[in-house]
Amino acid sequence: MSHDVVILGLGYVGLPLAQQAIRAGMSVLGFDVSAVVVDSLAAGLSHVDDLSDADVARMVDGGFRPTMDETLIGTAATAVICVPTPLSDEHGPDLRAVVGATEAVARHLRPGMLVVLESTTYPGTTDDVVRPLLEQSGLVAGVDFHLAFSPERIDPGNEHYGAHNTPKVVGGLTPDCTDRAAAFYGRFVPTVVRTRGTREAETAKLLENTYRHVNIALVNEMARFCHELDIDLWDVIHAASTKPFGFQAFFPGPGVGGHCIPIDPNYLSHNVRSKLGYPFRFVELAQEINATMPAYVARRAQNLLNSDGEAVHGARILLLGVTYKANIADQRESPATPLARHLISLGARLSYHDPHVPEWMVPRTADLEGATAAADLVILVQNHREYDVDRLARMAKRFFDTRGATTVGEAHRL
Repeated sequence: MSHDVVILGLGYVGLPLAQQAIRAGMSVLGFDVSAVVVDSLAAGLSHVDDLSDADVARMVDGGFRPTMDETLIGTAATAVICVPTPLSDEHGPDLRAVVGATEAVARHLRPGMLVVLESTTYPGTTDDVVRPLLEQSGLVAGVDFHLAFSPERIDPGNEHYGAHNTPKVVGGLTPDCTDRAAAFYGRFVPTVVRTRGTREAETAKLLENTYRHVNIALVNEMARFCHELDIDLWDVIHAASTKPFGFQAFFPGPGVGGHCIPIDPNYLSHNVRSKLGYPFRFVELAQEINATMPAYVARRAQNLLNSDGEAVHGARILLLGVTYKANIADQRESPATPLARHLISLGARLSYHDPHVPEWMVPRTADLEGATAAADLVILVQNHREYDVDRLARMAKRFFDTRGATTVGEAHRL
């Protein structure tokens, strides 16, 4: 049996992509090295926020076939690599999963196939890492098979933009490779944006996330001195946002999380240092500022208690929301984790509440209102829609809002 596409890596990127391909009437094979993931998907169970169990069940009914059988890769006309690229110890991307997936494709590569890398990485990976591995098959990229890069742009939990309506950037090794990749994605994404080549497509993704990283660092830095100067930064941002041109609002917080913002810009910084020998100073400064926000929030929490003559050591502190983003269960790189570690090191007695996270690193409370009233300090780390933050702030002895969500005077805001 032949397939239109095999998607390697069935997580936050690969699974929504598979859903859109199925909806377009394509025959889709999903490959993953995790038996747990493959078995749960085959049973119609989802493990990502943006797809429900019902969504996965409809995919399976539509012909989606999750598998661990590597030999089936060769039955697909297109192979899309969507495996994770975490940060390595050297602060560049850990490409082990990309290398493993590429080697699996190479073992079953056929003439005429299209291979697309979607995993975020540094410029040159498609040409310098993926291409040589695929050409070990004896086939030549751009001649015997097509090779392209198309950055994933999934924003978990985004209710307006997903894999179906976010423009798809594609850059091929050759113009023909770009055409082939654009034709593939054009079957289920209305807007396809072509770049000059693979390096431009790789760098476009890093620019998107570096832009956010730097601007978040800017407002995080402003949050610190505005607090010292008794300036309401949230009011400042609201006022600046009324300008209809030349300004885009970014907001401070207890740190940055998810796979993209705290990690991807480091790929670019690492690439510049390793290949050109000098630092990407904007990125490195932004990383320094954003990475220290959990410690700053912990100090602010300590000061709030101290101002009332109470010690943080032994204080009962409740954390509300421990995911990296509101209204989802994803905890990847959540600033709640380093914040909790800082508070624990100060001797605080921590508990947490999160409607999306049944188990975490500290004890969970199911009684939101009771725990709020009993705590010496409540810290809003993530503002899920389930929280009536103004009501909770009125109930709490002390309420520290790191998200600017409250409007009542009882709350202390970042």
